[in-house]
This record gives sequence, structure tokens and C-alpha cells, in this order.
Amino acid sequence: MAAKQVFKVVFINQNQVYEMYAKQVYQGDLYGFIVMEDFVFGEASSIVVDPSEERLKAEFGSVKRSFIPLHAVIRIDQVERRGAARILPLPADASKVSAISLPERR
Repeated sequence: MAAKQVFKVVFINQNQVYEMYAKQVYQGDLYGFIVMEDFVFGEASSIVVDPSEERLKAEFGSVKRSFIPLHAVIRIDQVERRGAARILPLPADASKVSAISLPERR
């Protein structure tokens, strides 16, 4: 029997770094986006509650499929098991990095 794969996706959303886990991650038909499906969150029976994971559950709990812009993705890893999903503040020095500008079309 094949082992179930889990992907950790780290991306930037609204000046925060999101670390989320999903069972399916792939390049979508919508150009420039990756697709995340089957989000994986912690068990509801857990005694210790992580506020950032609860916030992610509230935001993505009813989402079937999410399209993440490719330029917002920091990293995608295939992992052995799920870790804690969390939201981190964007580092202060991250604002020094900017996207490469494209030449203007005439």
C-alpha cells in the first residue's frame, strides 16, 4: 500500500507567511497559480489549541481548492508527516526585496 503524501506549502499572504499542509499540490490550469487541495489540520480532540492553526482552520476549513499565486510561494516540501500549520509575521527586512520589473510593451 502506498504511503499517503503530505505537502508543506509556505507562501506569503497579506504581509504574513502562511505554513500549511495539504494532500494535493499541483500546477493548475490557471496560468501562474498552484493549486492546494485537501488541507490537513490537527485533530479536533487535541487538548492544546494553537491560535494560529485555529485561525487557518477558520479561513480555509470550508475551502475545497485554493489557488496560490506562484510569485507568493516561498517553498513546497513533501514531508513524512504533518507539522503545525501556522501564520508568521513577515520579517522586517523582507520589504527590501522586490519583484523584478518586466520591460514595458510598446
